[in-house]
Amino acid sequence: MESEGVVVRPLRRADADEWQAVRARNHDWLRPWDATVPPGAAPRPSSYKVVTRSLLQQARQGLCLPFVIEVEGRFSGQVTVSNVARGSAQWASIGYWVSADVAGRGVAPRAVGLVIDHCLGPVRLHRVEICVRPENTNSLRVVEKLGLEQVGYAPRFLHIDGAWRDHRIFAVTAEEAPEGVLARLSTHQSHQ
Repeated sequence: MESEGVVVRPLRRADADEWQAVRARNHDWLRPWDATVPPGAAPRPSSYKVVTRSLLQQARQGLCLPFVIEVEGRFSGQVTVSNVARGSAQWASIGYWVSADVAGRGVAPRAVGLVIDHCLGPVRLHRVEICVRPENTNSLRVVEKLGLEQVGYAPRFLHIDGAWRDHRIFAVTAEEAPEGVLARLSTHQSHQ
């Protein structure tokens, strides 16, 4: 999938070196927003190989869709559709991160918009949600640009940066975005 120089493609095992290099360069940038392991829980996978194996296994089972964000042919971030529920629910949640060197250039909203449109279109989900810490102004800007509505607030929702953190919950359904959310992004930019 591609839009205005932002490419979103499936994650591959061969992305290991680039993924590790980008994550290492962006450690301080991403640390305040990265999930951590609460006391008493099993440790998180520590290597790209283990993380990728898990994501690709979940993808084969239809439980997640892991994507890479590329800008100018370079690995620049990730969008992961997780917790895919079928049956009467037909929904999933989306998480994402981008490298600091592409932040503020509209990459995250464009990549997330591509993935949401893919989920509500070909993947045939009915609803997608994004949970954002109230302090994460960059991510709040992403959901704002895509026109997602806040549908809830979850106190102590996820263990992030060493503590249980509150999150605002944003969602969109297929009926709310018949033309897709990427079209909203173009409209939002023309009004600035």
